[in-house]
Amino acid sequence: GRLDNRLMALQLVKQGLTEAAMFTAKGEAAQWAEVLYQKPVLVQRGSFRPVTRATLDVFERALEQFEREPELKGEPPVVLMEMTLRHLTSGDAINEEDFLHRADTLSALGRTVLISNFRRFHRLAAYLARYTNRPLGLALGASKLSEILDEHFYNESEGGLLGGLGQLFKNPARLYVYPSLDFSSGQVVTAQNFPVPPHLSHLYAHLLSNSFIQAITNFDSNLLAIRSRDALAGIQAGDSSWESLVPLGIVQVIKRDGLFGYKSTTK
Repeated sequence: GRLDNRLMALQLVKQGLTEAAMFTAKGEAAQWAEVLYQKPVLVQRGSFRPVTRATLDVFERALEQFEREPELKGEPPVVLMEMTLRHLTSGDAINEEDFLHRADTLSALGRTVLISNFRRFHRLAAYLARYTNRPLGLALGASKLSEILDEHFYNESEGGLLGGLGQLFKNPARLYVYPSLDFSSGQVVTAQNFPVPPHLSHLYAHLLSNSFIQAITNFDSNLLAIRSRDALAGIQAGDSSWESLVPLGIVQVIKRDGLFGYKSTTK
C-alpha cells in the first residue's frame, strides 16, 4: 500500500542499506534513474514540520531564479523536497507517524520526497551527479549558510572545506539564498551581508561574484518572521493563529486528517 512504500524508503535509509531513497507524491517508490536522468534538479532541504508559507516562498522564488539559468535551456527542473535523518530524529528515535504526517503534507503539494543520510550538501550533490550532469539548484535560507561554511562539517579525508565546496559546485550547483531573520538582533541576513569568517571571505566573494551563491531578491518580507516551530506549537495547542502561517491547502489537510497532533478548536 501507499503507506508501506514511504516507510520502506525511510527504513532503507535508517538501516544504512542506502544513503538516499525517494517516493512520489502518490507515495510510490521512485526510481532514481527514471526521475533524474539528465535533468536539472532543484532541492529544498527542510524538516517540513509543518510546511509554512515561508517554506513555500523560499521554494517558489528559488525555482523562478533557477529556471532563468541559461544552462537549463528552458527545461523545467525535477523538484525534490529533502528530509535528512537528522531532521526526522528527535532524541534517539524516529517517530514514524510524525514522518508520515510530513509526507502527507508534501504530497498534498504534489512533491517528490527525498529521504537522505547526507548531512553535508556536497554529499547530496555527488549522489545526484551519478544520475545527471545537469545543473543542481539548492533552495535555502541565509541562516543555513553557516553550515556550508563550517569547517567542522567537513572530513579532512575529503579535502576539508575546500574539497567539499569543490565537490558541491562542480556540477554546476547553485545556492539560491532566501533572507533569514535573526530573531535575536532583528536583522535581516542575506547572501550579501552574511557574516563570513574572515579567512573565508575571499572564497565567499568568489562564489558570490560567479553566481554559485545567489541572493533571492524577490521575496516577501512579511514571511520572514514565520517559523515552523511556532506553527507546530499553535497546531498542538489548538490555537487557530497558526492558520495564517501555513498555506491554505496544507491547513485543510492538517485539519481534515488531524496531523501533527491537531485538535479542532471548539469555541
